[in-house]
Amino acid sequence: MTKLINNHSKFCFFIVILTLFIFVGCATPKPHLTKINGKIIPIDHNIHPLSEYDDYIEPYRNHINQDLDNVLSYAPENMDKSQGKWQTTIGNFLADITLEKANSLFEKSKGKKVSICLLNHGGIRAPIAKGDVTARTAYQIMPFENSLIIAELKAEQIIEMVEYFVQVQRAHPIAGMQIELSEDQNSYKNILIQGQPLDMTKTYFVATSDFLMTGGDNMVFFEKAISSYDMNYKLRNLIIDYFTENDTIPTVLDDRIRMNSNQN
Repeated sequence: MTKLINNHSKFCFFIVILTLFIFVGCATPKPHLTKINGKIIPIDHNIHPLSEYDDYIEPYRNHINQDLDNVLSYAPENMDKSQGKWQTTIGNFLADITLEKANSLFEKSKGKKVSICLLNHGGIRAPIAKGDVTARTAYQIMPFENSLIIAELKAEQIIEMVEYFVQVQRAHPIAGMQIELSEDQNSYKNILIQGQPLDMTKTYFVATSDFLMTGGDNMVFFEKAISSYDMNYKLRNLIIDYFTENDTIPTVLDDRIRMNSNQN
């Protein structure tokens, strides 16, 4: 009787193992990538959109173009970022309006003043041509989704900012600050913030972009900020708002960068 039970157990075990082998053998293998093929498909003027899609999109396209081409302001002269070694009219304009808007927002939300603005030369992607200015102009100048950030920096980082500015010798847009350069223009002699000497015991609030805040363009001094505030305000929208509120764009070249050679 014991032998019969043992034989039965072995038979059941055999059936279970056989069933597992059959199940595994019949299972559908999981697909996996073995090769990728690609080819270049040239796009030229011979390719036309399907008329039904184009007809569907056209009302939306026309509405967007109407909004973008609506005249908001006027530029009395051309403003180009290539016109100047240390400062340019378009750079000064963008830094000035960013500082103005940032200070207004920050005072309302935090009760504190923004003293300085620093943007980057490379972020200006188009000039402002003399004549009518539209929302499309703002999209051309600032096609990125960069946001306004307020950074609280120690005086030591303000010095690093100025040393960086002098070292790279590029017209990065700057406002709220005066920098007096040495005769050879390879170092600075003096720094004024809002017309006052730099105070080593103070911290300063600086308006900039989220790109620079994370060390973009090697502006690593922003990464040492004591605090920072995202104002949830796209720089492009800031420009459009200024255009909307002002009928003429100012052209400014002043003494924010001062030197004995009187070069801009």
